Formats: sequence, structure tokens, C-alpha cells
Amino acid sequence: MTLVIEAEPVPLAADADGVYRVAGTRVTLDTLVTAYQEGATPEEMVDQYPSIKLDHVYAVIGYYLRHHEEVDAYLRGRAAMAAKVRSASEKAWPPHGVRDRLLARQTT
Repeated sequence: MTLVIEAEPVPLAADADGVYRVAGTRVTLDTLVTAYQEGATPEEMVDQYPSIKLDHVYAVIGYYLRHHEEVDAYLRGRAAMAAKVRSASEKAWPPHGVRDRLLARQTT
């Protein structure tokens, strides 16, 4: 019996916003890389995110290990974008005094 060795595509796809997700799921590349960096095993990731398959987790981690500089640059860009969105949201809806405002609404 002979083995057929062939390259398989990495199960990642960019959505309309340019966010990379595990194909067919809402789980982001960011999520898996962060979990990996925090020491989670692929099996633990599948337990936490049942929509992903174990072989996909291994493929994504393998991709990250081979292309960590590009992935890290992508993640830094995502973090910068998240900071901008957070800042704009806090300017539009100041977080200070939220509890007091909510309690005031409850009593009226």
C-alpha cells in the first residue's frame, strides 16, 4: 500500500471585513493563535469551540508556526484597528457613569 502525500489548503478564509476565520465557522485566526500562545492544546480548543474540527486546528497552528511573522503582523494590525474602534465608541458613549445612568433609568 502506498501513501499519497499531497498538500492540503489551510482551512482559513477572509470574510468581507478581511478577518480570517476557520473555514465554515465564526472562529477567528486571532482566537486560535491566542489560545495556542496561552498554552491551550488543540483538543482543548475544539472543546471550547465545537464548530471547528481538530484537523483544522492543527492545520492552522502549523500555518502559524511556518508563517508567524506574517500572522503576528496581521494580529498587530487587528489590535490597532480594535483600539481605534474602542476609542471611537468610548468618545461616542463615555463609559464613565454608565452604572449611575442605568440605575437612574430603572427608577423612572
